[in-house]
Amino acid sequence: MIRSICYLPGQEVQADLSVRDYAALLKNPDSLLWIDFDGEPAESAESILTGIFRFHPLAVDDALEETHSPKVDDWGDYLYIALNALELSEDLDAKISELDVFLGPNYMVTHHDQPLGCIEKTFHACQRDLRHVSQGADHLLYKLVDAMVADYMPNVEKLDDKIDEIEDKVLGNPQQETIQEIFALKRALQVMRRILTPQREVLNKLARDDYKVIDPKDRVFFRDVYDHLVRLHDLNESMRDLVSGALDTYLSAVNNRMNDIMKTLTIITTLFMPITFITGFFGMNFFEPSYPFPDWTGRLVFTLTLFGMVSMPIIMFRWMKKQTWI
Repeated sequence: MIRSICYLPGQEVQADLSVRDYAALLKNPDSLLWIDFDGEPAESAESILTGIFRFHPLAVDDALEETHSPKVDDWGDYLYIALNALELSEDLDAKISELDVFLGPNYMVTHHDQPLGCIEKTFHACQRDLRHVSQGADHLLYKLVDAMVADYMPNVEKLDDKIDEIEDKVLGNPQQETIQEIFALKRALQVMRRILTPQREVLNKLARDDYKVIDPKDRVFFRDVYDHLVRLHDLNESMRDLVSGALDTYLSAVNNRMNDIMKTLTIITTLFMPITFITGFFGMNFFEPSYPFPDWTGRLVFTLTLFGMVSMPIIMFRWMKKQTWI
């Protein structure tokens, strides 16, 4: 699907223009044209990108192949910018969607294979409020990037709530599923960190480098988005530390539980060791012995043996308790 909006000073925003109108609008320096390729086949998109906008084939190939980390390439009369949007499912499965942007002096071209919330918000905002499109293409790019970064915050809040839930489980009664949730959190935070770090550098370049298609007075807006990404990066690092701490606490709790189990089993084994020794020594042969020891099968010996078997665990238990072993 190809969507487009166009703004001319003194006129209302026009939407869904014909492809034939693109070339004429590009020749008008006062116009602002935004073309959005949403899941458009590569063949039709490539013909417009190389034929009408005359982008370099290498830049077009980069845009049509969603395999790039966030970056910015300066092609003189336009910029090619690759950005990443992040979406988290309920089970914390991180999904990355690439957004490719071509920014020119009076146009912006976006390409993405999956629907993006930031595109929808910015597209509808441009149709409602002329302030989004009346300040140039670079300011429109700022609005789009700012909306993308703002969409990170619900994901951060979701991860933060999940971390609190995990910490309660770890300190309470950790189960086998808890470790799976911890590793799911670690994977999600790792994916977020993998896109925040290079994307922060992209915004830093847009805010500080001298690009032909970005007005120097608009760099402050990109610096604001850069500050947001720095804060998100710091939050990501803090949450990674919390998850690592939760993992250490979980392993400590599991080890403590295992120690308690081994302690209980050791106590039981120790208590029954005297009984095992006595039964092993006598062989429980209180009937007809194979050797001439008739006194060993008498009632007195049987009573004393039975008393020793009962009293020895009690005596050992009290002795171990006195030694503060239990």
